[in-house]
Amino acid sequence: MGKLPLTVATWDYDRVQALVDGRVRIEGCDVNYLTLAPEETFFRAFGNCEFDVAEMSMSSYLIALSRGQCGYQAIPVFPSRCFRHSAIYIRTDRGIDKPQDLRGRVVGVPEYQMTAALWARGILADEYGVAAHEMRWRNGGLEETGRHEKLSLDLPPNISLEPIAADETLSEMLRTGAIDAVVTARAPSSFTRGAPNVGRLFPDFRSVEKAYFKKTGIFPIMHVLGIRKELLAQQPWLASSVFKAFVEAKTACLPNFESTAALRLMLPWVVSEVDDTRQVMGDDFWPYGFAENRVTLEAAVKYSAEQGLSRRRMTVEEMFVPSTLETVRI
Repeated sequence: MGKLPLTVATWDYDRVQALVDGRVRIEGCDVNYLTLAPEETFFRAFGNCEFDVAEMSMSSYLIALSRGQCGYQAIPVFPSRCFRHSAIYIRTDRGIDKPQDLRGRVVGVPEYQMTAALWARGILADEYGVAAHEMRWRNGGLEETGRHEKLSLDLPPNISLEPIAADETLSEMLRTGAIDAVVTARAPSSFTRGAPNVGRLFPDFRSVEKAYFKKTGIFPIMHVLGIRKELLAQQPWLASSVFKAFVEAKTACLPNFESTAALRLMLPWVVSEVDDTRQVMGDDFWPYGFAENRVTLEAAVKYSAEQGLSRRRMTVEEMFVPSTLETVRI
């Protein structure tokens, strides 16, 4: 019997390069690896289940799972993680000096359900007492017109969400002052180009995010890895094999951070950066696996339900293929 043909789609991360170039293989599989921007992968996966294994938005996955409408089931591999205090951009001329000053403000977001916004709203609520319904939300393209939610939303009536005009973008609206703030995974061009009166809510976000991790133990998960349910039903061994391969690929990239004789990465202080990160977050600062991420996963599930995205508050166990809830240890 030949190997199982398997199409895998993720972005071009360092932690998957060993899979892309063949140094690490998925047991029993002949892999066709596609490196696509996350937005394209999400659109094609949620729309048509085009890939056998796909990187997926955590928030979109939770919404679809709560509705029983997801064609994928996740394994505890997290290709993308990011602290999101740095994702909140503001008009600096509106008296917004602290998170509580966002109450009553008009806040833009490319998609209300996007994972970066899920985490930002959760952090604002849990850490600063600012609930989602206390802001007025506007959704639409950050830099290009015409963006819309990947999934239909059924939000609570106390959430004010309206689309921006068809010819507007959030970055330009922040520049002109048509909105007070933006929550976005990508820095708006009005910020990166130094537009007047555009800044971050947390200018020293690094210190704030370190303190947040020390307090909560949460390193926000942005994306999960999903496997088509139909394929899992036919090949129940596949989930464990894919999980093991992604763990091996992540491990294979770590020496790139530690070489001092010749820097593999174009960052002058990369080695000291890794040392600093380990002092705060431990040796395995980007953990895969279920038990290792329970606290973070429970926060994501909680936020999705509290913000009216998921139709019910799920258990973290039901997010994943059962065979991957425990990690093999030798």
